[in-house]
Amino acid sequence: MIKIDHMVVPSDEQWEEVIHGCRHPFESYGKSDSKWNRSYDWLDNDHQVVKVTDHFIIGAADMALMQKLANAGDDHGKFMRMLPVMADITASLTFWKQLSTYKVGTTTNAKSTMHSIHKKEFELSDFEYEGMDDEALAVLADVIKELNRCRSMYNVTKDKVYWTSMINLLPESYLQTRTWCGNYQVLRHIYKAREGHRLLNWEVFRAWCTTLPCSSLITGGTDGNESKE
Repeated sequence: MIKIDHMVVPSDEQWEEVIHGCRHPFESYGKSDSKWNRSYDWLDNDHQVVKVTDHFIIGAADMALMQKLANAGDDHGKFMRMLPVMADITASLTFWKQLSTYKVGTTTNAKSTMHSIHKKEFELSDFEYEGMDDEALAVLADVIKELNRCRSMYNVTKDKVYWTSMINLLPESYLQTRTWCGNYQVLRHIYKAREGHRLLNWEVFRAWCTTLPCSSLITGGTDGNESKE
């Protein structure tokens, strides 16, 4: 199980500035074909502008330049570090340990296990259990039962031995929500490195990458979401 929501992608202004920067080495600013599409709302009496809606549209030439630079490697594709992505990710501790491999330019802010582990009773839904066989599920049920015993004892006695027992007994399948902040270059590394991984959550994560604006910069192909919409 993995859930990704509360996503924030690069703004129109960031795309505009990134494209401008990509043209610095070539001084080819005049070849840029991206543009702003503006629509206006007016008051009927004096035509005063009430609202201006700006929308940045990436042109084919600019998209091709970014794709060429991204495919040329990290040095040429360093503009991808300027395209931030943030999202809330709920996943197992196993997944988070693997994601921590990609630490360059990333930050997370997590729900505190240390401070909140004792606040609610443990349930099966707090763990990733899909794909487990019946015997393994029975073991997990026993672990949950023991976690809840330690939780109850800690809440009554405040003895840290029970709190320590909970922390040490917590399975890798325990689900934790973190706000993850990375960028397009990190996502490109993840997308390539985790292809065909045995942990199915990576396929879900890779599929999510294809939904991001101009996702071909991440996937390295031309069959991704080319639009910034």
